[in-house]
Amino acid sequence: MIGAIRKACGRLLDAGRARPGPDSAGSPDAAARKGGKRTHNLFEAAAVYVSACAEDDQDKIDEAADWVSPEALSFGVNELACRAVIALARQRDESPQTVARELLGLPAA
Repeated sequence: MIGAIRKACGRLLDAGRARPGPDSAGSPDAAARKGGKRTHNLFEAAAVYVSACAEDDQDKIDEAADWVSPEALSFGVNELACRAVIALARQRDESPQTVARELLGLPAA
């Protein structure tokens, strides 16, 4: 079950990212190549945070939590949860409510 969630989340995040070319000055790694600190967006922070929580990796949890504000991280985690439930619901041909309740171990509504 967790593997399916990770797989769905990974596909959603990969599809939603705009990937500038390696020579692009706007790419997230451009600053890192020039010796500056790499910046992280809230969705990247949420993806790392949630996957670290699933793997019980406290160091990664703390690292991701430092990348953005608590409010931004909360928004990102919420968005990730919504997208994951939608992806699983489509994959299973069920309603998002049914999938969400099942993931949380709640009885059917």
